[in-house]
Amino acid sequence: MSETFEIGLGNNDNNLRKKADSDFESFWDEQAKNLSWFSPWEKTLDWQPPFAKWFVGGTINASYNALDIHQETKSSKSAILWEGENGDSRNITYGEIFIQVQKFANVLKSLGVQKGDRVTIYLPMVPELPIAMLACARIGATHTVIFSGFSATSIKDRVFDSKSKVIITADGGYRRGKIVPLKDVVDDAITELDFVEHVIVLERTKNKISITSKDKLWTELMNNVSDSCPAEKLPSDHPLYILYTSGTTGKPKGVLHGTGGYLTHLHSTFKWAFDIKDSDIFFCTADIGWVTGHSYVVYAPFLHGATQVMYEGAPDFPDASRMWDILQKYKVTIFYTTPTALRMFMKFGDDIPNSFDLSSLRLLGTVGEPINPEVWKWYFKTIGKEKCPIIDTWWQTETGGMLISFLPGIETIPLKPGSGTRPIPGVNITVVDENGDDVAPNTKGYLVIKNPWPGMLLTLWNDDAKYKTVYWSKYENCYYPGDYALKDDDGYLWLLGRADDVLKIAGHRIGTAELESCMVSHPDVAESAACGIPDEIKGEVIIAFVVLKQGVINDSNVLEKQLVDKIRTDIGAIATPKQIYFVSKLPKTRSGKIMRRLLKAIGNNEQIGDVSTLEDGAAVTEVKQVFDELQKSIKENLK
Repeated sequence: MSETFEIGLGNNDNNLRKKADSDFESFWDEQAKNLSWFSPWEKTLDWQPPFAKWFVGGTINASYNALDIHQETKSSKSAILWEGENGDSRNITYGEIFIQVQKFANVLKSLGVQKGDRVTIYLPMVPELPIAMLACARIGATHTVIFSGFSATSIKDRVFDSKSKVIITADGGYRRGKIVPLKDVVDDAITELDFVEHVIVLERTKNKISITSKDKLWTELMNNVSDSCPAEKLPSDHPLYILYTSGTTGKPKGVLHGTGGYLTHLHSTFKWAFDIKDSDIFFCTADIGWVTGHSYVVYAPFLHGATQVMYEGAPDFPDASRMWDILQKYKVTIFYTTPTALRMFMKFGDDIPNSFDLSSLRLLGTVGEPINPEVWKWYFKTIGKEKCPIIDTWWQTETGGMLISFLPGIETIPLKPGSGTRPIPGVNITVVDENGDDVAPNTKGYLVIKNPWPGMLLTLWNDDAKYKTVYWSKYENCYYPGDYALKDDDGYLWLLGRADDVLKIAGHRIGTAELESCMVSHPDVAESAACGIPDEIKGEVIIAFVVLKQGVINDSNVLEKQLVDKIRTDIGAIATPKQIYFVSKLPKTRSGKIMRRLLKAIGNNEQIGDVSTLEDGAAVTEVKQVFDELQKSIKENLK
């Protein structure tokens, strides 16, 4: 942890942190004035723990702040430089996207969508996705975007929970050279959802689809509406979107974000972290189906009138040079990606990136999980050529925007590979022990946030009780994100992984309960347990332990394939376990709780530790034996 790199952009605004530390409410009050409001707020913060309302009484619109405010000065400026996986490309200006958003807002209104209604969006990474989101925001509809890799079952759960009357999808999307049949997946998902009135279909791939009475083609709808739609004047806490995320229970949680506070947080952090200039070409590789895509592909860049690259496909398709080719082609200046992607690129060696001209880069960033120091150094030296600062950002779906990061836009500080550095101004983050007391420097503890912040979730959709229990019950009036961390002697924060039963695979959160209930739904499975183990590419991969029902006689290879197929169908390919182990019993406490830490220790070849609370210690012995034998078999087969 002692190695540091002295590099920055020459910015130091110490007054910003001083103001934030002295009075965080007044500080955020000033930041909110960077946005365009229809009417001012009467109260900066209404804090009724654990519920926060920011800029109470103010009226605002996200679409207006993303588009209308730029029309006089940036109408001809590129908003999106889009690169399709199949080689297609588009350059869309702020003026052009402004017209498209207004037209699509009128399409939604023509289908009966009103302020407060929910609209589900299940699209590939095409410009029509942010257009659809901004159109929803324009009329006050709450959008809920679903990652285009999710299955019909996952879509059904989310649409049912949000009660979306309209779904926006495409005939297909390109992924690794193949067409993903998105419309077919939606058809399967809504067979029993009679409240879904319309399915809008974007023709992206032109592959054959079935058309029902509910289906409407995007192009035909857009041809029949006006290109003028004034933005609705909405309360600051009007629900902007629901984004579903896995939790420790079987069903995903609907994280609900508002408007005024969320936009304030994004406008500020985008400026501070990326030091954004009008000449920059910004490229965030996140899919819009995840929160990074919502916050730092759609809303934050548009708030600043930035030009960004948007890419449709896999980062290593058709080969491992695709990302560097895009950076060179568009002369990208700011590159924001995941440690998972960087580990994959590292695996291919330095020769590939070194064969491209990456000299346009001036700032690098990472998001999704802690970055290993060796990966940080590779990123710094091979991609940034030791001239680009790296921001290592920590935040969550629930937090709305980044909460821990180096901020080159306002400071120059020594960088430590693997540390996110310090909290953003206006947010009090610390590390505590089980009793809620601050721990000594360099001591592992629980990360907590001690004050409300503008980007925080309003609540969980239709579940205030769970919102309180999940995030605010461990420590009084403190937000608990479920992460281990430590703070070093310089006050730098180091994230040490999840403290709960949520797996983080390639930066995406998968609930163990969701995965385990899927496996147990197989007729031959009695019990299952899943945990994550480190992986040099993905950061963490899933391994699963399965107990079969008594009397089941089946080939383990056949069963494993059936379970993998079931997981892919019910949850999505991202939740596929690297290995499934069949055992006769699982290690449990006397109260019946599966001790996943023991399974994780076995998977990591670590010391087992205390087993005094186990119901049957023999379970650990068996699980370890099965694990060791399979690992030995795999190694022998590789020889």
